[in-house]
Amino acid sequence: MAGQTDTIITAILDAIESGALNPGGVIEEQTLINSHNVSRTPVREALIQLETAGLIRRTPRKGAVVFKPTLEEFLAILEVHAKLEGQAAGLAARRLSPIHRAALEAAVVACEDHAARLGDGEPDQYYQLNLDFHRVVAEAAGNPFLLDMIKTNARKLMAYYRARYHYSGVIAASAREHRQIADLITARKSAEAEAAMEAHVHFDHVTALDLLAALG
Repeated sequence: MAGQTDTIITAILDAIESGALNPGGVIEEQTLINSHNVSRTPVREALIQLETAGLIRRTPRKGAVVFKPTLEEFLAILEVHAKLEGQAAGLAARRLSPIHRAALEAAVVACEDHAARLGDGEPDQYYQLNLDFHRVVAEAAGNPFLLDMIKTNARKLMAYYRARYHYSGVIAASAREHRQIADLITARKSAEAEAAMEAHVHFDHVTALDLLAALG
């Protein structure tokens, strides 16, 4: 049963990360049952666990839906997420291994290459490269509990960050900031890397309103 529950959780998380499920999107229990050939019990257990993590909400009328924050919730989550990402960058600067150094450089180069070749084009493709950059930084921090916290918070904001890359000039700015952060991490400048990452992840009140409106 635990294995089936984990399979359903993974399927829902993958759908959130890929954009197949957006904030407010209904999670169809019967579709999950049919797709994975399981009973309703592991599906319900998966939904309970995801609700506990704050990634979905269950309502009397719609059933289970992907978490859709209010403006106040969005800004509060964003504030916490920026701090977590900043802390990861600071720790990465102190603990960077040769393996993570190489992975970080590869992630930054991939973002720079996309920005140079495609400009504002293929924003969803760039978003995946962006995720890879942030994953490498979080893993380089060497703290699995911090990594899990970042992943959970990121999933609540993914749709909005993805939408942000559809705005003109954001991809180029993001790639430049990735290079700046990576250079600070590589130079072992922990405080500066933390501050740069926090600023990179955060965005202003007006942008938050625009993104919330864009996703309905």
